[in-house]
Amino acid sequence: MKILKGDKVKVLIGKDKGREGEVIKSFPKKSSIIIKGLNMFKKHVKPSQGRAGSIVEKERALYISKVALICPECKKTTRVGYKVDKSGTKYRICKKCQAVLTKEVAKK
Repeated sequence: MKILKGDKVKVLIGKDKGREGEVIKSFPKKSSIIIKGLNMFKKHVKPSQGRAGSIVEKERALYISKVALICPECKKTTRVGYKVDKSGTKYRICKKCQAVLTKEVAKK
């Protein structure tokens, strides 16, 4: 998956269009992510033994195609590319400014 936990992203589609946030959890098999403070919904919780019932606000997962990564170097929304050096280390790079985003462990 090209967008990982800790990345800053911008929402492209939906009720939070144009807002930015940090990825707090990713689900690679479902191709979705949860962004801190965005795509909120209210859940009614029944009272149980030891606590009262209430209305809780939670983040809902967003499909990965609805967000764009923000490059920490050029501060623009960008696509993610990959580069492998001679030692076999794989890097995520910004397609606009070619800045290295993160290193990944090579799988052998």
